[in-house]
Amino acid sequence: MISAAEVRDFQLTRVPAAFLDDPYPWYAALRAQDPVHALEGGGVFLSRYDDAIAVYRNPRASSDKKAEFAPKLGDSPLYEHHTSSLVFNDPPLHTRVRRIIMGAVNQRAIARMEQDVARLVEALLADMAAKGEVDFIGDFAAQIPIEVIGNLLDIPRPERSPLRAWSVAILTGLEPKLTTRMFDAGNRAVTEFIDYLKLLIAARRAKPGDYESDVLTRLLQGEKEGEKLTDTELYHQCIFLLNAGHETTTNLIGNGLWALLNNPGELEKLRADPSLVPTAVEEMLRYDGPIQLNNRRLLDPMTLGGSTLPAGTPITIGIGAANRDAAQFPDPERFDVARKPNRHIAFGQGDHVCVGMNVARMEGRIAFSRLLAKFPKIALAGEPERDRRVRFRGLRRLPVRVG
Repeated sequence: MISAAEVRDFQLTRVPAAFLDDPYPWYAALRAQDPVHALEGGGVFLSRYDDAIAVYRNPRASSDKKAEFAPKLGDSPLYEHHTSSLVFNDPPLHTRVRRIIMGAVNQRAIARMEQDVARLVEALLADMAAKGEVDFIGDFAAQIPIEVIGNLLDIPRPERSPLRAWSVAILTGLEPKLTTRMFDAGNRAVTEFIDYLKLLIAARRAKPGDYESDVLTRLLQGEKEGEKLTDTELYHQCIFLLNAGHETTTNLIGNGLWALLNNPGELEKLRADPSLVPTAVEEMLRYDGPIQLNNRRLLDPMTLGGSTLPAGTPITIGIGAANRDAAQFPDPERFDVARKPNRHIAFGQGDHVCVGMNVARMEGRIAFSRLLAKFPKIALAGEPERDRRVRFRGLRRLPVRVG
């Protein structure tokens, strides 16, 4: 049990070690005792589903992060990236970039991708079968999104090896408490990625790709009769696509298998009825989602939990907390592969709902349907290693034995 004193003292910048292993008891205590919890610096942490939805749907809750990130990141490559990318901008930039990207990740485009993703998954499963024991994260979960995003940007396959490390380093720069090591690694990753993108973009300008499927070509050409992106905007939308696609899907697949291994009855239910894979993927996103926090800043006063918050208040939306709220999800601590309805907010809500959410769903659906069909037995083969970040929830390593 989390005590009242622990709830009162809770801060995202100094979470207990046990929180990183299992944040959900803290979320439950915050929902029950202090659902609009004061954070250092004048912000609040929201743990209730209805409050999270209210903020997501409020057009005066801004995603622009310049005011929040300037004191933390200074005049750095990380600051330039995290204040230029689609996810941390309001209209008009957000609207313009989102419209360009959506054309390459709509349902028709996703249907075109499925065959390539299935072939990739089958090849990864064949490698796993040959080894017998594997790190499920490095050998499977992380490989799928790197290939998918690499294909979307048409990055030559031999040049994809640095992408995962760049993504992890840049996104770690969003942690509530940023160490010097995290800051330096993130800045280095942004700089190296931009240096690479300059070469890739020059080649694509000389020889454009397929406008229908190549996101980089779409971004370069802009809307047919619209305003093109500046070079800086272009670099950071490409970095954003890699980061968003990589982190969400890697953690979805890794956390999903971990949940199945810890709930063998649900694993057997899924094996017995593969048609449940799509609802199982949604439950994986709700139960132990890949991204735990999101942020907004109020441009106007807003009333939440009986308190009126002034304009300028930084809001931290507890995605993981809201997705375990019993007011929305019956028996929320139970992992249920057949759960319906399941209106989780793993991908956000409103105008900023994740642009690649259906790509991630497709990757998760193919990964789990093929994985369970290939291997009648999947068992833990060693001690998993938990990622020690607050904003992103996943596993660094998950040793498994397959057969």
